Amino acid sequence: MNLQSFFLKQKEAIRARTRQVVGMIQPEHMAWRPEKDALTIGEMVRHLWVSEEGVRRAALEGNFAYYEKRVPEGLRAVVGAPRPLEEELASLERVHRETLAAVSAFPIERWDEERVHEKLGFRRKIGIILMGINEHEVHHRA
Repeated sequence: MNLQSFFLKQKEAIRARTRQVVGMIQPEHMAWRPEKDALTIGEMVRHLWVSEEGVRRAALEGNFAYYEKRVPEGLRAVVGAPRPLEEELASLERVHRETLAAVSAFPIERWDEERVHEKLGFRRKIGIILMGINEHEVHHRA
């Protein structure tokens, strides 16, 4: 099994558990936050898919728009206001499917290429950036 296959298999397994967790969220939970200034449940669900989409674009396309906004302006600048639960869950699934398709089509030979954004001090291999998507989802699901 190569790294690409491992990533895709791991992503599906991680998402299966995430679906169980987000499946317990009720619409009335969306505005709850564990402490002052923490993300609400709705913001956290939104953060999962917004960041996955942005990080995937940085890795596969060299599009750093997500980081160019997030780094100077902060997390809330890129997350935005959550929409109703059903819409956020649909976006979470849409981005997951898009990531699977894009990563499946991306040549494994390119996974060692670096993505560089000097102004942001960003220099990482594509494969490492992609693996971070999975790690990030587990981190926030917990």
